[in-house]
Amino acid sequence: MDLFSPEFDENTNLLPKDGTVLYYGQIMDYSKTEFYLNRLLETIEWKNDEAIIFGQLITTKRKVAWYGNTNFKYSYSKITKEALLWTPELEELKRLVEEKTGETYNSCLLNLYHDGSEGMAWHSDGEKDLKKNGAIASLSFGAERKFAFKHKTTKETVSLILERGSVLVMKDETQTHWLHRLPPTKKVSKPRINLTFRTIVTE
Repeated sequence: MDLFSPEFDENTNLLPKDGTVLYYGQIMDYSKTEFYLNRLLETIEWKNDEAIIFGQLITTKRKVAWYGNTNFKYSYSKITKEALLWTPELEELKRLVEEKTGETYNSCLLNLYHDGSEGMAWHSDGEKDLKKNGAIASLSFGAERKFAFKHKTTKETVSLILERGSVLVMKDETQTHWLHRLPPTKKVSKPRINLTFRTIVTE
């Protein structure tokens, strides 16, 4: 099912079952999205992402950064990252997303896709460091890209276009039952930055 209409009700669950995905649409105007896009490109300590797959260290073209309330350690794809402390812009955006979604977050994983050739394969965010069934809020800047979900059992799919300056929230049992991805596309030549605010369990 494709959900490409610009009109969304932020209280409507986009998933038919087994989880909750809410799309809030754009939460800021174009000038603000351009301001934050440029500031994030300039001020974030971007690094190429790394993963260990079948025992081999793989380095991606996509760049990432990890920020939080403290120097959390966060592991995925058998690589452990340590969080940097919030920049002023990230603190502003965190507060904005918390106000909009009614959730709280203590960390953020940022992704920089240089153009449409870079994407993300099917996966779920089920790392043990994450709050179980907690909310993950995705804030997008730059190029608009398609984002898709696939049920792990039934293979049902749901997809939508993430607009610049928009927020999408995944929560409840979404990560248990659904995969998600950012498919590559030849139609996009500009960069996209995606901020995924989340809660790391520190116990």
